[in-house]
Amino acid sequence: QVQVLQSGGGSVQAGGSLTLSCLASGLRGVCDYDVIWYRLAPGKERELISSGTDSVKGRFTTSRENRQKATLQMRSLKSEDTAMYYCLVYQQPGLLCSSNNYWGQGTQVTVSS
Repeated sequence: QVQVLQSGGGSVQAGGSLTLSCLASGLRGVCDYDVIWYRLAPGKERELISSGTDSVKGRFTTSRENRQKATLQMRSLKSEDTAMYYCLVYQQPGLLCSSNNYWGQGTQVTVSS
């Protein structure tokens, strides 16, 4: 059973930095996995966080340390970055694997101006 545990987050003043971590366990050796970050702010739609996301471009960096661990480094934080951040571990479909989504529990990031 794949489990995804997030850590990091918290409260920070505008201009500060935070790093979120995503740790997956129970990964199947025959399957491949992607790690995708999302955020959800009150009253807004879920937003994908990637290098191509305009709202975080140049400030947020996603990285994959190894098969189990990924991080989201956030700097120059703004009040509009306040949201619940989620890590999604996506099991790619393959010969012996089916497509599956495994979500982390979410972590709150609050940026005060």
